[in-house]
Amino acid sequence: MLGGLVLALMAAEPPLAMLARQSVNASNGSLPVWFSAAFGVVGFVVAWRKPRNPLGWVILAVAGFLALSEDASFYVVADYRLHHGGLPFGWVALLAQPGWAPAIVLIGLSIFLFPDGRPPSPRWRWLLWPYLGVAAAWAAGTAVVTVGAITTHRTGVDSGGNLLLLDQPAGFAAWWGVVEDLFFPVLALGWLASVAAQVLSYRRSSGERRQQLKWLLAGSVLAGAGLAVAAGHPFGHSVFGQILSGVGSVAILAVPACMGVAILKYRLYDIDRIISRTLAYAIITGLLVGVYAGLVLLATQVLGLHSTVAVAAATLAAAALFTPVRRRIQRIVARRFNRARYNAELTVGAFASRLQDAVDLDMIRGDLAAVVQQALEPAHVSVWIRPGG
Repeated sequence: MLGGLVLALMAAEPPLAMLARQSVNASNGSLPVWFSAAFGVVGFVVAWRKPRNPLGWVILAVAGFLALSEDASFYVVADYRLHHGGLPFGWVALLAQPGWAPAIVLIGLSIFLFPDGRPPSPRWRWLLWPYLGVAAAWAAGTAVVTVGAITTHRTGVDSGGNLLLLDQPAGFAAWWGVVEDLFFPVLALGWLASVAAQVLSYRRSSGERRQQLKWLLAGSVLAGAGLAVAAGHPFGHSVFGQILSGVGSVAILAVPACMGVAILKYRLYDIDRIISRTLAYAIITGLLVGVYAGLVLLATQVLGLHSTVAVAAATLAAAALFTPVRRRIQRIVARRFNRARYNAELTVGAFASRLQDAVDLDMIRGDLAAVVQQALEPAHVSVWIRPGG
């Protein structure tokens, strides 16, 4: 039922965006509205597959609040900016529009309770109730200020559907500024404490839980990089800038995706290989782009060659360097971030070298079993040899 409600809220976004004459690719001037869809899918799957884990319900609630806030924002703009209060139930949309704040609170809560719905350790339980208490007080305050704005007919809103009285409190809502000054620092501290708790838990963990925390940390790093790219790229509204902004926005979705993989334990132990490959290809791309740009500048500015010739020569040089650079970088990265696979490759390579000069079948069989045990760590090893003839 909750999944159906979230789906209905997201389905209402396109017609409401048309009513408000706005694009569905952005809401409140920030993230695209489809951002809530990623949380909705992950939350629904986790809640369906693991209903006793509170995180599935928390993530699904994040999607619900985000979708509700997006719908309300479009309707508020349509009612109070385009139709001047002529649409029905505009006051309901005003009350629902700050739903982005509970969503942000719940995202921090999901990180804190990852991966089994409990704090990383009992000593961190003290953080939970003050964090939720401040969030509840903030939500109640928005309702009080919004009701006061409706009753006094001070319902001015900005282009994102935000009530101006909440952004710039004055008069009877002056106390709201003090509440906001308290809420946002506490929210930021709660997020930082959640991340710190998981980092400390990662250092003490091992086995399956350590792999789950690796997924969370990898997704957080990728999302942080995506947020920085989406918000701080210097290319403005050019085509390349829009592509870069889109890639950064998609990268933010790594957090719910990685959380879903870790909680469901789907391909859990592939994280080391994913990290090493991602780092390797990022370094390779940076090096080859640098080499390409340097050769083009050298050929055109220093040697005075024609631009077409310079581009062709730089392209051939970058293509020739790709394979040796990839092999070298992958070995360096695997040695640091995927040590088990690196050691396994060394073990198999050494066995292949010994096999070239081996003639004793019993020795080969014993050596093969030892190599498989060391490289793959199976529960059981058997070797069948077909009789000769």
